[in-house]
Amino acid sequence: MTVNSYLVGRASSAVLSAAEQTSINTSIGALQSRLNSYFGNGLTRHFRFGSSTRGTILPRKMDAGSDIDYMIVFSDGGYTPQTYLNRLKAFVDAYYPSSAVKQSSPSIVLELNHIKFDLVPALSNVWGGYQIPNGPNAWQATNPNDFNTSLTAKNTSNHSLIKPTIRLLKYWNAVNGSVYDSFALEKWIVEQHFFFISTQRDYLFETFDKLTVPYDVLWRKERVERAKKIIADTRALEAGGLPYSAESEIKKLIPE
Repeated sequence: MTVNSYLVGRASSAVLSAAEQTSINTSIGALQSRLNSYFGNGLTRHFRFGSSTRGTILPRKMDAGSDIDYMIVFSDGGYTPQTYLNRLKAFVDAYYPSSAVKQSSPSIVLELNHIKFDLVPALSNVWGGYQIPNGPNAWQATNPNDFNTSLTAKNTSNHSLIKPTIRLLKYWNAVNGSVYDSFALEKWIVEQHFFFISTQRDYLFETFDKLTVPYDVLWRKERVERAKKIIADTRALEAGGLPYSAESEIKKLIPE
């Protein structure tokens, strides 16, 4: 096995299984029905967004923090974000009394046995898009579908290797204690330019080459510097005609 084939395999395994998809879809169906029953006309719509709609969510075995982002758009405006977060907290307490629940702005986190939901309250903008909480008292504009479109276009123009590269990088990030915000990583990769490469190995290596070492927090600096050294050592082993040693080295970065 080469470094490239190993990385292709790990990227392919970093997707939700059919069983996980079915379980999540069942939970979403129950959530939708309960939201409609509890809030009635108090909502204009509610829907899934985020990494689970982009094909970049990791299985929980690879990232214990994997979650489903779910937006709940309220029909009445004029209140602070905390008001709507409190409403969602009351809803969750009513229908999921035995589940772990916490507020993590801008959302209410509902943790089930097999997945976490980030329930995000929102209001519709008259000019399109939505307002979501920016802390308990302020709002910020968002349009979750815009980034999905950008990511799909970037993936298509890069040999369909951007999404698997994101999954590998998010796996490294999770294994190393979340050096970076997961969504920020996805946006950053989409902003990068890749030229004259066409393999999973090259995309991942170049992505790590482009990462800026964060000097503000020591442990983050050490994690990124270690990753860059593993990449350098893997390249040296490949150049020395030692493919098996190179494969062993890259497993320090992307574990089995």
